[in-house]
Amino acid sequence: MKNAVVLGASGGMGYALVMELVSRGFSVTAFARNEKRLKELFGHIKEVMIQPGDASIEMDVKQVCKEKEFIFHSINIPYPEWTNGHPIIMKNVIAAVKEEGANLILADNIYAYGKQSVPVTEEALKNPHTKKGKIRLQLEKMVQEANIPYLVIHFPDYYGPNAENTYIHFTLSQILQNRSSQFVGALNLAREYIYTPDGAKAAVELALTPHAYRQNWNIPGAGTMTGHEFIGIVREATGYRKKVMSVKKGMISFLGIFDKMMRESVEMMYLTEKPVLLSGSKYEREIGTLPRTPYEKGIRAAISAMKKTSN
Repeated sequence: MKNAVVLGASGGMGYALVMELVSRGFSVTAFARNEKRLKELFGHIKEVMIQPGDASIEMDVKQVCKEKEFIFHSINIPYPEWTNGHPIIMKNVIAAVKEEGANLILADNIYAYGKQSVPVTEEALKNPHTKKGKIRLQLEKMVQEANIPYLVIHFPDYYGPNAENTYIHFTLSQILQNRSSQFVGALNLAREYIYTPDGAKAAVELALTPHAYRQNWNIPGAGTMTGHEFIGIVREATGYRKKVMSVKKGMISFLGIFDKMMRESVEMMYLTEKPVLLSGSKYEREIGTLPRTPYEKGIRAAISAMKKTSN
């Protein structure tokens, strides 16, 4: 039986990776800081071993990665902690990968690409203009220079079951409480989102493909969707009839006066004004058909998961 560890297993993509690996017959270790959350998510699944720990502590990472063939890194931390936190975590992960002779699969976002005007291929020049984009590029270079088998997989914004730290979850949580709700960005702008189970399927397929290593891969969503289209799907699924307000950069900037997280979010608002779209042509040419769950089906699944969690 193949074995893997998912670092950041309690997050949206981490949860999806654990479930996809289990469905493919892997023995999986789920690693995150919050033991209670890990037990809630995976305590009922016999193929999953739960191991809480802190990825900023080298021995915690080395211990959980011991004798693992595949190490999936999907850890995210709050924006204010990125400058120091992410490089330390990556250093620890790389050390564990080297010690075990394992394969590293990094679930990355699109920040390192910076501003782009056409669907982005893996060959696109990365010239990030934001602090967080530069940090993501720094992490990518650390991996590429480490002389290890790696995959760097770029995803757009997440949505899906247990993907809680996302724009879509923010809006859905208000709607399911039948409150007036907010949508981050212009409602008439088409943007791209990845349904986390689709992203996990693509990531595990790449992990099982030997010739895919030491490369970057873009995994796009199921086309684009405007805020109006998203709200329409949600209204049909829930019967919600209240107003949805668009929250734009000016409001986030104002909130940033009082809140550090909002202050750190301002520079990323360019993605809600001129979205970066990914090209999946390399994956489809070299691996196969991309998993593309229609937005209506994926959003209904996310709503269903949120309702179960709240009960």
